[in-house]
Amino acid sequence: MNKIRLTLTTLAVFAVCLLCSSMAQAQACRTWVSGVGDDFNPCSRTAPCKTFGGAISKTAEGGEIDVLDPGGYGTVTITKSLTIDGGTGSGWASILASGATAGVIVNVTTNPTTAVVTLRHLSVNGVRHGTGACTAGTQGIRFLAGKVLHIESVVVFGFSSNGVDVNNSTSLPTVTIQDSTITDNGASGVSVTATSAIGATISNTTIKQNGTGVSSAANSRVTIRDSKLASNTTGVNTASGSETNITDSLVSGGTTGINVVSGATVRLGNDTIAQNSTGVANPAGSTVQSTGDSRFMGNPVDRTGAAFSPLVKQ
Repeated sequence: MNKIRLTLTTLAVFAVCLLCSSMAQAQACRTWVSGVGDDFNPCSRTAPCKTFGGAISKTAEGGEIDVLDPGGYGTVTITKSLTIDGGTGSGWASILASGATAGVIVNVTTNPTTAVVTLRHLSVNGVRHGTGACTAGTQGIRFLAGKVLHIESVVVFGFSSNGVDVNNSTSLPTVTIQDSTITDNGASGVSVTATSAIGATISNTTIKQNGTGVSSAANSRVTIRDSKLASNTTGVNTASGSETNITDSLVSGGTTGINVVSGATVRLGNDTIAQNSTGVANPAGSTVQSTGDSRFMGNPVDRTGAAFSPLVKQ
């Protein structure tokens, strides 16, 4: 009888341990991080984690990581549908990426053809001008795999290469950047590269003091609207096979405002192209279509190369 009782007790204890283990490993739809948190915590609001990386494994696919207070929450690689929201007011999260690292890598391995990732209210700092232990990070945000990436109210600055680097081989991916600032990056503020067609929309965003403001590589379809591209060496640079639409935007203060290479297409509508050494460079073989209402102001040379083609407003 005692042996039976001991066996039953042991089984009961084992079952409770399994249940506790299962509960400990359960993923929540919403998790929390805090500057005074601990990654051994369950990432609940009352027991938050300390880093985004620590919270990801405890956040369910499609869930959200929220920030309780200002702090540095570490570089992060995102491999599934997820939202990271730095919050405003008591929140607002910083990611500092130094020593040849990227701030955020979106490389979805779980359902990449349908995955949606949102980054909101974040500051991503590449410490480009740092010394000693603070050596420059490489890219601010890299989008390597996944269906959709939304970048909303994010500041990306000070990286040795690209602020936002889109190099995605997923079938027909898209990226949207809105209400953001991308500045002081050595290569491009936004670089869009793809082996197959990729769409990017940039709206109400300031892109300034980068090597190139926006780089549209082959197969890219980029739309820029209601945005400011200022004091970049080249405001917009294109590649053969790319299409770039620019509307209601300012392109100013560069050596070349918009560089359109042979085989590339650029469409202009109600833009201001001001105080560049050359406003638009479009050699033979390139295509620039215009609604006719863009303004050229203070450029020593407004346009070089082929004439613009009329683009009828609907």
